[in-house]
Amino acid sequence: MTQNEIAEKIIPFLVEEFEIERELISPEANLRDTLQLDSLDYVDLVVVIESNFGFKVKQGDFQNIATFQDFYSYVQEKLNALEEASNI
Repeated sequence: MTQNEIAEKIIPFLVEEFEIERELISPEANLRDTLQLDSLDYVDLVVVIESNFGFKVKQGDFQNIATFQDFYSYVQEKLNALEEASNI
């Protein structure tokens, strides 16, 4: 799955769940600031990732995610790892 496909799958949820304008979501925008995330919001974000993409998010995975681009890259890396594991 490409990062564009990942973005197109997740952006509608983010817009609805966090009640923000789609135009505010850009690759270079800060994820935490744009979504105004608090600790409970992270739980919601983890649930949607796990249910939509089929992998578990580990505690601390979000420490290195600053922008939406970082977020899409993280999801893509996890999906690639899942695909590689299933090919073994």
